[in-house]
Amino acid sequence: QVQLVESGGGLVQAGGSLRLSCAASGRMFSINAMGWHRQAPGKQRELVSAITSGGRTTNADSVKGRFTISRDNAKNTVYLQMNNVKPEDTAVYYCAAGTYSSGSNYYSFRYWGQGTQVTVSS
Repeated sequence: QVQLVESGGGLVQAGGSLRLSCAASGRMFSINAMGWHRQAPGKQRELVSAITSGGRTTNADSVKGRFTISRDNAKNTVYLQMNNVKPEDTAVYYCAAGTYSSGSNYYSFRYWGQGTQVTVSS
């Protein structure tokens, strides 16, 4: 099992910045990818950003140029730096851990955190 604990959510004004953190623990040998998803009220959960243990990153079009995902492998921690946030970024953000297959360019997330609320005021 893998445990994920998120932190850093909160209320921020549009145009501002916020950094989310996710600390992972447990059987990390089975994990080679971590990511952030979000779910806004009435909408499906969507992938925001993901990163492999080798540093390959994937970002949703809606956050490109504004959000940056990074990881500290020694600390088993992944970060999401959110800049120039917009009201439409308001959602519960979930950290996830799983695997990435380079052959199929596919992420599979098996473990999820409890989520942290991000609210952007206009």
